[in-house]
Amino acid sequence: MNASEPKADLHFYLQSARDALLWKLEGLSEYDIRRPLTPTGTNLLGLVKHVASVELGYLGDTFGRPSGEPMPWVEESAELNADMWATADESREFIVELYRRAWAHADATIDALPLDTVGKVPWWPDGRDEVTLNHAVVRVIADTHRHAGHADIIRELLDGASGMSKGNDSMASDDPAWWEDYRGRVERAAREAGHEA
Repeated sequence: MNASEPKADLHFYLQSARDALLWKLEGLSEYDIRRPLTPTGTNLLGLVKHVASVELGYLGDTFGRPSGEPMPWVEESAELNADMWATADESREFIVELYRRAWAHADATIDALPLDTVGKVPWWPDGRDEVTLNHAVVRVIADTHRHAGHADIIRELLDGASGMSKGNDSMASDDPAWWEDYRGRVERAAREAGHEA
């Protein structure tokens, strides 16, 4: 990639976030990919369902390219946050395949349109609803990477697995004893700074 290929650069960062997010599901049970591990209910499969919806909205509907995917969880009549968790009858396979179809649809939009193409975000207020394709892609990249970071933490809480991506964990060490010592030093520094016993 080089500066003359901005779409390739954008696609690289979007795809790396997509891949990282799906990697966090690997090897986990149906229960564990759905478990709400924060007070706000954050869970791995819900994050995937959400980003699939985001891609189809921003990189489909916004540019007059609806996917035709039924997504009742984003309709006005849907309960709040319905896109952030999977019901018992929404299987892992269903959500992952929806996400892969969202990728294909979004990538087709990016390939078909110039980056300065203006679209209208259907759920934004009139008069403030126009965005360029470039802006929409950057917004989706930021959102997907943000949620991949959430997935990093959720996965670490579930089974201790950590890392940035398959084949490139970007972690300082793979020695559990090193991490235990490191965490202890961080805890001691926090206690000292907070004047805790």
